[in-house]
Amino acid sequence: MITMLPFKPTSKTIVVSLVCSCLLLLLSWYLFCLLVPTGSGAIVHDVSFPTGSGVKKLATELKSAGIIRSSWHFIFVSRLRGQAHRLKAGDYCFNDAMTTTDILNKVVAGDVDYRQFVLPEGYSIYQAAELLEQQGYFKKEDFLEKCRDKALLDRLSIHADSVEGYLYPATYNLQRNETGEQLIEQMVGQFNKVYSGIKEGEGRVGLSQYDVVILASVIEKEAILPEERPLISSVFHNRLRIGMPLQSDPTAVYGVRAFVGKVGKSDIEHRSPYNTYLISGLPSGPIGNPGLAALKAALYPATTEYLYFVARKDGSHQFSRTLDEHNLAVVRYLKH
Repeated sequence: MITMLPFKPTSKTIVVSLVCSCLLLLLSWYLFCLLVPTGSGAIVHDVSFPTGSGVKKLATELKSAGIIRSSWHFIFVSRLRGQAHRLKAGDYCFNDAMTTTDILNKVVAGDVDYRQFVLPEGYSIYQAAELLEQQGYFKKEDFLEKCRDKALLDRLSIHADSVEGYLYPATYNLQRNETGEQLIEQMVGQFNKVYSGIKEGEGRVGLSQYDVVILASVIEKEAILPEERPLISSVFHNRLRIGMPLQSDPTAVYGVRAFVGKVGKSDIEHRSPYNTYLISGLPSGPIGNPGLAALKAALYPATTEYLYFVARKDGSHQFSRTLDEHNLAVVRYLKH
């Protein structure tokens, strides 16, 4: 018969057992913090993570907001994975249903949270300012003030009274703390990028870049159908060549109200350096912000002898060579 002697743990086995238990607890805690989010998504927190910020700043803010359980754990995981120095600056939105892995992957990828602003073709700085205010981005007057800011214009190499004509119509991603000045810089930068690809046409038509932008802004306001832009451009080029006033309706109301397709006698008689019924040549500046097609039309007009056009009811235009032809078209399309 074998008698079992009672086990008497030594101090060494006790230490080993305690160490294993602690390691197991630490591993459990590590995995729990890593894989189990702190909540169900009810807590949402915006974080601005500027360039040059470290992982400690991010971890501290997330812990304080209740998005993560432990800032120490977050820092440890980021360093263990080699992500601590790969975090990208930007504005982010996190919620408490996100795991540490979700958060780190988002910031490493630079998956910033932003809002989009769309500037339609032909919109003036006044219309852009109204749209920005309506959508909750900037106050109308604040944006318009920036559009006329002399220091900003000098920095952007725009030798005019405002950025009118240089705010390229496109979709822009605005980060949470973006300023009106930064948006203007984005838009002008996009204009410069687009225009650099077509600017060789300036020599063909004998116009400066600013004159091209002015003419394109008028074409953009007049044209409804894309295919008519080069034809409308040809009318204006033909008139400029012979010294004939452009007599463009949208120029008569610029700075007064938005052009909606019709002008009255008082509009035509309104004295303004933009009103081409009362001045010769181009307006003193752009009357809106043209897109690529209008810019191309200004640089590459169709070859025609047209001097007149009148709008049909379907949005297209009737083009004429002589005043007699034009008067007949006016009777046909406007008097009935």
